[in-house]
Amino acid sequence: MRRKLRIALVGAGKLATALSLALRKAGHEVQIVPGRSGGRVKMKPDQLVREPALATSAALTTLAPQVVWLCVPDSAISDVAKRISRELDWKGRAAFHSSGALAGDELNSLRRRGAAVASVHPLMTFVPGSRPPLAGVPFAIEGDAAAVRAARQIVGDLGGGAFPIRRKDKAAYHAWATLLSPLFTSLLATSERVAALAGVRRSSVRTRAVPILLQTLANYAAFGPAQGFSGPIVRGDADTIERHVGVLRKIPAARNVYRSLAAAALAYLPARNKARIAKALRSSKSQKNQRSGRNRKAIAVH
Repeated sequence: MRRKLRIALVGAGKLATALSLALRKAGHEVQIVPGRSGGRVKMKPDQLVREPALATSAALTTLAPQVVWLCVPDSAISDVAKRISRELDWKGRAAFHSSGALAGDELNSLRRRGAAVASVHPLMTFVPGSRPPLAGVPFAIEGDAAAVRAARQIVGDLGGGAFPIRRKDKAAYHAWATLLSPLFTSLLATSERVAALAGVRRSSVRTRAVPILLQTLANYAAFGPAQGFSGPIVRGDADTIERHVGVLRKIPAARNVYRSLAAAALAYLPARNKARIAKALRSSKSQKNQRSGRNRKAIAVH
């Protein structure tokens, strides 16, 4: 039988809510405490315990947790750790934070008082109204050996998969995570602007887009990026690329995104006629400049 733990989650955001539900289901004793002294956790009754959260210090003292997990913004981790460093005897306890970009060293104030510290980051997105299951979710873990062992046990209890990350790689790891979800969402938002340019009504954009998105993800999962890549670049259709870039002059931000992604495709994915396509990606701007030059000459003649 695995040892069940008393776990305090500091912070009351989307991640803390998801962790609380999953940890309780796994049999751990969990208390969410506010990230700010005297704050209150505002959740629906079916999400968390019904009683209002106590002030952080009182809650930590009452629960006497074996693990304290900070689920606060990156910029607040160090300050919150310093504030709670004198609220417990930290010897024999583990302290985690959930930043993807920062190492466990952000918890040095707790480490100095005897805690084993680690960063424990789920590679998952959390938004209001969504409760993603944590089973199957990979967690990037780095830190002190004792804290890493505790984190691996907890992640295993959640049904997730723990993998090690070096502290020097945290920034690159989180950049990868940001490309996978937030910036992917930014790409989808950009695509909606282009759909509007094509006359697609906003109310039907997602309905029409989801089938190709799901198949693209399925192809990526089954075959990888190279074999899952399709479209004019892999065919070497430079004329089509030039038409795309030309019409996207009407949406400069979308044109910039298109050019950047197409350039990345030329660098990382199968492509024919690379030189012609690279020229096509530049041609719209040069044609516009040429037209501007001709217009200036015409004005000068007149």
